[in-house]
Amino acid sequence: MIVCFTFTLVQIVHKHGSQNVFIYFPGNRAVGAAVIQSSTFAGWFAEKAIDSNRGFQQLNTTCTSTLNESNPWWRLDLLDVYRVSEVVITSRNDSYAEQINGAEIRIGNSLENNGSNNPICAVISTIPAGESYNFTCNGMVGHYVIIHIPGDWKILSLCEVEVYGYLAENLAVVGAAIQSSTSEDWIAEKAIDRGLQQLYAGCSSTLSETNPWWRLDLHHIYRVNRVVVTNRNDCCAERINGAEIRIGNSLENNGSNNPICAVIPAIPAGESYSYSCGGMEGRYVNLIIPGDMKTLTLCEVKVYGEGKPIDRCDSALVSNP
Repeated sequence: MIVCFTFTLVQIVHKHGSQNVFIYFPGNRAVGAAVIQSSTFAGWFAEKAIDSNRGFQQLNTTCTSTLNESNPWWRLDLLDVYRVSEVVITSRNDSYAEQINGAEIRIGNSLENNGSNNPICAVISTIPAGESYNFTCNGMVGHYVIIHIPGDWKILSLCEVEVYGYLAENLAVVGAAIQSSTSEDWIAEKAIDRGLQQLYAGCSSTLSETNPWWRLDLHHIYRVNRVVVTNRNDCCAERINGAEIRIGNSLENNGSNNPICAVIPAIPAGESYSYSCGGMEGRYVNLIIPGDMKTLTLCEVKVYGEGKPIDRCDSALVSNP
């Protein structure tokens, strides 16, 4: 018989006779993620909603708050694409608990309108002061979790946001990458290493050339729903501009003749943009920048598809008995 134990780390800190209890919630994907909010009141920073302290006692040191404004929002970057099963929100424990009323929990991959155009998991009617409510999201897929209150003269205050779920299947992780040329040690494989913006250790780059390309071999034919591309976070973010994402089964012209999923006009430095491919079938995912004197640099490429690999025989290679 195998017995498994789950441990919760508890640290008790005494300060001026009071007691703060900091609890690490196992499986909470918000811990270690990146946060931002639309504005900040005094020292009520966005990061205080993911400090593993539900803030029951020391409100001014453990909760967030925006200013009084139109459509205030708080956004969590999970640093990867997750299937979110549940979001837990803790309200502040004083007479201002109503500042959570009407908040929408949105999950998705878009930063349009500060992420507030993503699909809704739940709408928070109210949470009593100091309590934690669970909201089921049924595996919604997203890179971002946004808490947003629509309307004028609103304040958004959060004492803790916990996110539970599991990584969506990134097909690129088990693929094989190659590119048209390589600048120093910026090899093709660095675009599928799940790197987190360590530029000189975690990005790929071609030389300056005509029609540079990067290609991912998924080893099987998949129905590709989405490709997420992360740009470099330094001087040369414009090197992604004009890149075409192509998906298909042909290696003609190094795969650059396959159908287009999307054209990337630009991606801001260090950001990740998601491109919907609508279930396009293909073994190869190509990124190519057409033109002369171009350099293609990628810090991460993630590919998501539904279901198992598509088993298919190539009729050109099969002889009928």
